[in-house]
Amino acid sequence: MDKALYLAMSGGVQTMNAQTIHANNLANVSTTGFRADFEQARSMQVYGESMPSRVYAMTENPATRYTTGDMIQTDRNLDIAVAGEGFITVYDELGQEAYTRAGDLQINAAGQLVTGTGLPVAGVEGPIFLPPVDRITITPDGSISIVPQGGAANEVAVLNQIKLVNPDPQDIRKKEDGLIHAKDGQPFEADLNVKVASGFLEGSNVNAVEEMTHIMNLARRFEMNVKMMDSIRENANSSARILQRS
Repeated sequence: MDKALYLAMSGGVQTMNAQTIHANNLANVSTTGFRADFEQARSMQVYGESMPSRVYAMTENPATRYTTGDMIQTDRNLDIAVAGEGFITVYDELGQEAYTRAGDLQINAAGQLVTGTGLPVAGVEGPIFLPPVDRITITPDGSISIVPQGGAANEVAVLNQIKLVNPDPQDIRKKEDGLIHAKDGQPFEADLNVKVASGFLEGSNVNAVEEMTHIMNLARRFEMNVKMMDSIRENANSSARILQRS
């Protein structure tokens, strides 16, 4: 009896974990450059001092969907979208290189080029700092050219180049911070073939209809697990009553 109860209970817990993955995808349907996560369930044996006779369900996040999202035109000079495959390199909270498709760039109070969430953008020559400017242009190869504040229109200076990479999807993974990281922790080399489009942002690649369908299916699965636990409890109570009468 306890085997069936454990199976139903673990199934319900893992169904809730799967719901969390799809709910997070749906919540980020409008997040710039967001990449949807997949989920899958498989059975796992319970190992311990006795024989592994019990199994439980386990939800996994096996991969991330790396297909491109829709291109949204903004006509803002600091908005860029990666055209095709590739990533923009940033520094995470630990100062390590990480990768993103979110190109809603800004210049903070210190004159540093950062993402919309405040992460420093990495250049091929390190962090990117800009002086006061009248105009800034980001070319398809990620080069940043400016007209200094008070300068003539023809006084164009190239300051740095955004580091663009294109790693193999097998070598990267998405972590809880929402950024893409190298599996071995080593930074990737810049790829000159990766291009960006200035004045555009890339939307999320989440399919809202697909995510809603998954959420509804998982809700029915959770209800089935709860009903199974109720049936097991009723059977246990019936068995106890039979034993009491005998």
